[in-house]
Amino acid sequence: MTLIVAAILSYLLGSVPFGIVAARAFGLGDPRKIGSGNIGATNVLRTGHRGAALLTLLGDAGKGAVAVLIARALAGEAAAGIAGLAALIGHLYPVWLGFRGGKGVATFLGTLIALSLPVGAAACATWLGTALLSRYSSLSAILAAAGAPAFALIFGHWHLAALVAAMSALVIWKHHANIGRLRAGTEPKIGHKG
Repeated sequence: MTLIVAAILSYLLGSVPFGIVAARAFGLGDPRKIGSGNIGATNVLRTGHRGAALLTLLGDAGKGAVAVLIARALAGEAAAGIAGLAALIGHLYPVWLGFRGGKGVATFLGTLIALSLPVGAAACATWLGTALLSRYSSLSAILAAAGAPAFALIFGHWHLAALVAAMSALVIWKHHANIGRLRAGTEPKIGHKG
């Protein structure tokens, strides 16, 4: 019962659309009506407001981390893993937005950091390094997600590998349209407006 409650509450926390909250707080309108239509930080950045994008990034990452940390403190490591997965699913398929959410990158990375700092740091470094070299947020996310299960194994967190692989698969799946655009050479780069 504790694990079920942790999953439900974490899903609801993950469902909070910080991209929409931040955009409205700064008077930027609805991010679903600009750029890619996504509610994440990269699309909020297309409004030209870095503060709103940063707030979105911190909110989306924070909700994943908070879900894990609270569940771990109250019910242990198994609950922490379930909470992290539930928070990510909440971001990807939020009840408040008709189950049409973001791509989960920040929430995924925040969850990883809370589950295992070395694994999360390696995934973040992968994202950052790829972004600096390619200027493609989607490619950075895909490579960070693809590498995360291997990072869990490298750092000896065998118990996390299957969970991280499941979360990685969800993030990569949500980027299927981006993969098509990357192949076609039509994917917009970070900071591109429109």
